[in-house]
Amino acid sequence: MGRAFEYRKARKLKRWGHMARVFTKIGKEIEISVKAAGPDPSSNTRLRLLIQNAKAENMPKENVERAIKRATEKDSSDYKEVIYEGYGAHGIAFMVETATDNTNRTVANVRMHFNKCGGQLGNSGSVAFMFEHKCVFKFKPGAGVDPEELELEMIDLGVEDFDQDEDAIVVSAAYENFGAIQKWLDDKGFEIVSGEAEFVPMDTKELDKEGRESIEKLVERLEEDEDVTNVYHNMKEVDEDEEE
Repeated sequence: MGRAFEYRKARKLKRWGHMARVFTKIGKEIEISVKAAGPDPSSNTRLRLLIQNAKAENMPKENVERAIKRATEKDSSDYKEVIYEGYGAHGIAFMVETATDNTNRTVANVRMHFNKCGGQLGNSGSVAFMFEHKCVFKFKPGAGVDPEELELEMIDLGVEDFDQDEDAIVVSAAYENFGAIQKWLDDKGFEIVSGEAEFVPMDTKELDKEGRESIEKLVERLEEDEDVTNVYHNMKEVDEDEEE
């Protein structure tokens, strides 16, 4: 899960093209969090985690501070998080997360992206049953921690996948365990590099190169939309080296 998560993340960042888009998306999430639970990271656990995510993406500190300040101003945008579901070409299922201050604009744009790429926007619940809602944490436990013992402890928290790389550990669990895992990591004093939620397909559908390219066009259109924060689908990911 950890390596697969990092691979999907790397491809996403490559498609976004430049970090400004990433910063904009994180900024919106920060504004939503501040409006919901206040500007103090010590009492707003989601904000504290978003600040860590911003650091992991090399987002400048002043950008984070501006996003927090914007959320406290009277005339700030009132962003809402909305999830859209639909099908791309070849029956590929999509979950599209957005943060928007104008749902009419956003749904019209998302529908247009699907239509332009041979897909169709669906109703709520039309494809959600094909995905599992997961939380994914990347953290550094520090020196002297036995990974095997750590994994056993985290299984009791609901962790289903546990991967260790050179400098960090990546774990995933059902989304409802997000808060408990974050609190446990905080209480242990472990350094949380990032913490995210994602929709993971329960089954994937393999397409030929032409089919994959048609789906990638839809993914790129959606991810270039300023209201879209994340795009998930059930097309089987193929390493670029395997596409030859």
